[in-house]
Amino acid sequence: MSMISVIIPTFNRHRFLKDAIDSVLNQTYKDFELLVVDDGSTDGTEKIVKSFDFPIKYVYQEHKGVSAARNQGITFASGEYIAFLDSDDLWVKEKLEKQINTLKKQKKYLVCYTDEIWIYNGKRIYPKAKHKKYSGWIFEKTLPLCIISPSSVIAHKDLFSNIGGFDEGFPACEDYDMWLRISIKYPILFLEEPLIIKRGGHPDQLSRTIWGLDRFRIKALGKILINGGCDNKKEMILRYIKEKSFIMSNGAFKRKRFLKGIKYRLMPYYYSFLAEVKEKF
Repeated sequence: MSMISVIIPTFNRHRFLKDAIDSVLNQTYKDFELLVVDDGSTDGTEKIVKSFDFPIKYVYQEHKGVSAARNQGITFASGEYIAFLDSDDLWVKEKLEKQINTLKKQKKYLVCYTDEIWIYNGKRIYPKAKHKKYSGWIFEKTLPLCIISPSSVIAHKDLFSNIGGFDEGFPACEDYDMWLRISIKYPILFLEEPLIIKRGGHPDQLSRTIWGLDRFRIKALGKILINGGCDNKKEMILRYIKEKSFIMSNGAFKRKRFLKGIKYRLMPYYYSFLAEVKEKF
């Protein structure tokens, strides 16, 4: 069996954390270690973690954000594989077993994600067509929006040695940035079973507390463009930079923030110029 390091990053989520931990401990696959990375909580998170009989690795850090918390977990992980679970999400009990068995059979893949059940304010909702998930070389499918939930992912630890950790400069959309960086270099396996439960609608959900998420998606796309390795995909990447920059600039102009509106109108030219300079030098 291959040991899996399960990483739960958390920040003041005591009302969700116990259920998330229970969903890990109830897995049918038992060869795992569990790391809870507390990103500076002040709500008694440590007490909740230490109330379990299971030997959970509790790691505390000053508040630095979810990317830093996941990276800290990767640093402390001793498993061959890494699995992430956001503290407001849950796993179906066969999740780890089904994913690791599938990865063992399809050895060309280093990373696997699954389908999801969405619960919003206690009620089940269903994804739209734009949220459809894919398997294989899916880079172009990851460009419009983030179709991979961190809570659904299992990846070989070597992947993070090759790609690097989550970008700690992203307060949001850090997962979008990560999947772009992975999918441009590696195929990604999709397991078409809903093996995680995503719970949304709560006030502290990142997507509800941070405005203008497209600005981080633009930054992630710009990184891919100027870091190279995307020669036959440049036009595609630029198209999405233009699309998202247009959305951001229109929003700024509507709020009469004209300098910011002009900034985002010029963003595609900025990244295109940087990519050309990088090519020449």
